[in-house]
Amino acid sequence: MMLRRAAVACGLALVLGGTVMPGRQAEAAASLTPAQQGWVGRIETSLAETKSFQARFEQVTEQDGRSVGTVLLERPGRMRFSYDPPSPLLLVANDGKVVFQDRSIGQITTIPLDHTPLGLLLRPNPRFSGDVSILGYEQHGSEIQLRVTRTENPGEGEMTLFFSTRPLGLKGWTVLDAQGHRTVVHFSEARTGVSIPESSFDLPKDED
Repeated sequence: MMLRRAAVACGLALVLGGTVMPGRQAEAAASLTPAQQGWVGRIETSLAETKSFQARFEQVTEQDGRSVGTVLLERPGRMRFSYDPPSPLLLVANDGKVVFQDRSIGQITTIPLDHTPLGLLLRPNPRFSGDVSILGYEQHGSEIQLRVTRTENPGEGEMTLFFSTRPLGLKGWTVLDAQGHRTVVHFSEARTGVSIPESSFDLPKDED
C-alpha cells in the first residue's frame, strides 16, 4: 500500500520503470509533421531553459480524489511537491532519487529518479527522443499535448504532458501507470526564474 501511494503521488507512477500490465499492447511512435517537430523542439528548449519553477498544483486520482499543494523545481534534478494540510504527504526529488514521505504512518519510500517521469522532466536537457518516444501529438488552440513512453518498455505505462503555447510552458500532466491507474496534475499561478532555498530540497528522513 505504501508503494502504491508513493506511485500515485503527484502523478509520479512508475511509468518509466515499473511492472508491465498484462495484455497491454505496445504502440508505434507517432509520425510528426515538420510543424509538429518544430513545436517539440521549442518545448524541449523551453524546458531546458526553465532553471527554476514554482506553482500551485491540483492532483486528481481515482483512488484518492483531489488534493492540492505547492510545487518547486530546480533543474537539473530537483523538485518538491508539498501537499497542503491536512494531507500528510511530501515528495522530494534530489540526489538522483525521489523520496516520498507519508507522515500519517511515519514511513518513507525511495525510488530512483530515472524510474519516474521526473527523470525526463528534470534532466539538464530534456529530449523526447532516444529513450523516450512520442506516442501522440495533439494541438487544440493554445494547448499542446504530448503523449510519451519509455522507448524500450512501452508496456510500463505512459505520460501525457500539457503545454500552453502563449506563452510556452508546462501546464501539467496525466500519468497512466502499468496497472491502468490514472493520475492528473494541473499547475496554476506558475512563476519561473524564482529563487528557491537549498533546504527546500532536503530529502525526507525516517522519523525516530
